[in-house]
Amino acid sequence: MTDIMKTFGSKVFNDAVMKERLSEETYWELRKTIKNGYSLNSSIAREVAEAMKNWAIENGATHFTHWFHPLSGATAEKHESFVSTAGGGSITLSFSPSNLVRGEADASSFPSGGLRDTFEARGYTAWDPTSYAFIKDGILCIPTIFCSYSGEALDHKTPLLRSMEALNEQAMRILHLFGNEDVDHVKATAGAEQEYFLVDKRYFDQREDLQLTGRTLLGAMPPKGQEMDDHYYGSIKTSVSDFMKDLNEELWKLGIQAKTEHNEVAPSQHELANIFQTVNVSADQNNLTMEVMKKVARKHGLECLLHEKPFDGVNGSGKHNNWSLKTDTGMNLLEPGDTPAENAQFLLFLTAIIKAVDEYQDLLRIAISSAANDHRLGASEAPPAIVSIYLGDELTAILESIENDTVYSNKEKEPLKIGVHTIPSFPKDNTDRNRTSPFAFTGNKFEFRMPGSSASIATPNTVLNTVVAEELQGFADVLEKADDLNSAIHDLIKETLKEHKRIIFNGNGYDASWLEEARERGLSNYPSTPDAMRHYLDYKNIEVYRHQGVLNEIELRSRYEIYLEKYYKTVNIEAKTLLDMMRKDILPAVSNYRKHLLGILLREKELGADVEKTYEYGTLSKLTVLSSEAYELTEKLADLLGKDKPSAGLELAYFYKDEILPLLDSIREKSDAMELLTERIFWPVPTYKELLFGVD
Repeated sequence: MTDIMKTFGSKVFNDAVMKERLSEETYWELRKTIKNGYSLNSSIAREVAEAMKNWAIENGATHFTHWFHPLSGATAEKHESFVSTAGGGSITLSFSPSNLVRGEADASSFPSGGLRDTFEARGYTAWDPTSYAFIKDGILCIPTIFCSYSGEALDHKTPLLRSMEALNEQAMRILHLFGNEDVDHVKATAGAEQEYFLVDKRYFDQREDLQLTGRTLLGAMPPKGQEMDDHYYGSIKTSVSDFMKDLNEELWKLGIQAKTEHNEVAPSQHELANIFQTVNVSADQNNLTMEVMKKVARKHGLECLLHEKPFDGVNGSGKHNNWSLKTDTGMNLLEPGDTPAENAQFLLFLTAIIKAVDEYQDLLRIAISSAANDHRLGASEAPPAIVSIYLGDELTAILESIENDTVYSNKEKEPLKIGVHTIPSFPKDNTDRNRTSPFAFTGNKFEFRMPGSSASIATPNTVLNTVVAEELQGFADVLEKADDLNSAIHDLIKETLKEHKRIIFNGNGYDASWLEEARERGLSNYPSTPDAMRHYLDYKNIEVYRHQGVLNEIELRSRYEIYLEKYYKTVNIEAKTLLDMMRKDILPAVSNYRKHLLGILLREKELGADVEKTYEYGTLSKLTVLSSEAYELTEKLADLLGKDKPSAGLELAYFYKDEILPLLDSIREKSDAMELLTERIFWPVPTYKELLFGVD
């Protein structure tokens, strides 16, 4: 315990470090800046920069960087040394306030969706003081936003911060109605449950598909997969335990509260969960966690796979986003509470969330869209592509009693009226868990289960913050004009539930009947990224972002282009990789094995054997047919990739979805069938048995 206490946050310029190294006046001014999300006051910037530099150098840093999240999906950094010329051939170590607060990056080579041309290269980074600076690999990393020369957001963090401000403003209006005058601000919190696979790096290095695409484009299932349910929560293997121990230590140094770790359902699949943080800090820490996971894995001779579906036939990996609302006084606004006033407040926020999720189902689906996540959604380990809310039987019954003005079953007297009659208190865990629900209430938070394992949680949280802010604003507009607040709250919740209860579903999301029921309810179902993206620029979506000041139409249109481009480029890389593997690995290997079988058959025939009844003859016959079919499909893929196609946008995305992806599946089917017939020594790449069960 002593070592953990000493280690935790040792690489972070956190509150304790600031208090120790800054003057009292500067410390409290910076605290105010961090608390309220303001820009750094120029009057204290020099002292903060000097203290940060000295601390970083004492901890082994030689360079600094503005660490940001461009729309490429990865984090970005440009290292600059503290070294400056002092004259006379000597040097000095410097870090100016401008180095801390603002930087410049080449914006032309990052995805911009047409916002920036190659010759318009200037982009700016600006410190987000609400997210602590940290040291990674001897580099002082300063979390920043990233925007264009003309001010448009080119990253994931900027709209997230804007959405937090919008949510705070509208939530505060509601809280003031309930007399919460001691509350200064409301912040969304998030905790990410990160799923991942670990494979032996020796096998990873022999798989071109894993190296270039993150997933296996071919591979037959071994005799055993996950059907015995023996890996989930099972005993952790020694090599994996050693990895987890080192990972925890590295994360703790960075102030990341890695809390829970266990084996997941699929072989070689695991999960790491962090403690809740303010949502922008949580997004930063999750991105950093993914980076550290990969580095630590390689030190242990392993490779960490973060792709949503690295293996066909077993569970893929998600990133459950646990989202809630918390005040600076420590009140969780999604905690049901024990008194009528608190319950009324809780139910009002709950109703706003229900309305937001119903009205903006498409935006939530879009927020988690990617070529990788399309392989996972709707499968046996992930929620369907249909967005719905799970509340559990008790909470649903309470809402129904409000809607219908009927007696709640646990009450003996009058119909339920918020703020007038007592609402029953809830146990902390008032709902069961529904693993099939995309958006489930789990006691005092919502678990958004649709995000994929490799994605930043910034985007789905930006959507949640924005749409909930929009509904809270509408609620506040109504309630602030009410003569009788209690009656107005009751009526508002009642009418809202009547209009939006279709989004509540407590059943089995995997059941085929849910597809038809959801359709009858009028819920959207977008099974693929192109299907979802065609609604991104719907008027209501543009308007909600604009109204809350989160993204303007120009920024939205740029993201639309970026997301589509990333989709079809991803599938294009997969297609070219599979083409390369089939031509250079799989088909030649099968050809060699067929020659081997043919040689045996010719020798047997010379000895007078009835070869048509032999294993070699039957196997050769099957492989001959399969390899011919696989070759034909491979050449068809090459022709499709080389033919004229739409130049960009939604049409090109649909081309890859409708023509290329089905062909990849067909080629895989032939290859996997050939793998099952080919002698192990001839198969050119590590198999699923080695990949899934090869870690000691």
